[in-house]
Amino acid sequence: MKFIATCILVLCSAVTFSQTIYDFKVTDISGNTFDMATLKGKKVMIVNTASKCGLTPQYQQLEELYQKYKSQGFVIVGFPANDFASQEPGTDAEIESFCQKNYGVTFPMMSKISVKGKDMSDLYKFLTTKALNGVEDSNVKWNFQKYLIDENGRLAKVISPSTVPTDAAVIQWIEGK
Repeated sequence: MKFIATCILVLCSAVTFSQTIYDFKVTDISGNTFDMATLKGKKVMIVNTASKCGLTPQYQQLEELYQKYKSQGFVIVGFPANDFASQEPGTDAEIESFCQKNYGVTFPMMSKISVKGKDMSDLYKFLTTKALNGVEDSNVKWNFQKYLIDENGRLAKVISPSTVPTDAAVIQWIEGK
């Protein structure tokens, strides 16, 4: 009986770890379906954002990073979230306007979601749960936590909210060094 239980656990693990970000469809900030599978073959940074946070100026560096590397197969996907001190209270339209007006954001922005707690989005459950992503458990500590995803749609690294998007470790990862 113990052998059968072990076999089932091994098979379940193999199935679980076969999941990637490409298995998710989310809603963009304009209300359209965004299929994460459209990002196949690209390095991706997923970041939870907020408009009224001390880290909000990171939008500028995120946009600079995106402009510099988008032609090399790198994309940033922003997910506004109101999970920390109510620092993203606006509607999707207000968030989109804020990002465009203040930072000229052109990277894909998604509809506001929850990145922690009982309302956590399925994508963030994947990003934060080792049993699903096969790499590590993590908690979203604050706004602007970054998840680096490799060209195969798998979690590569979790970057602290306080680490700027243009940090040397991020650049080295993007450039493959």
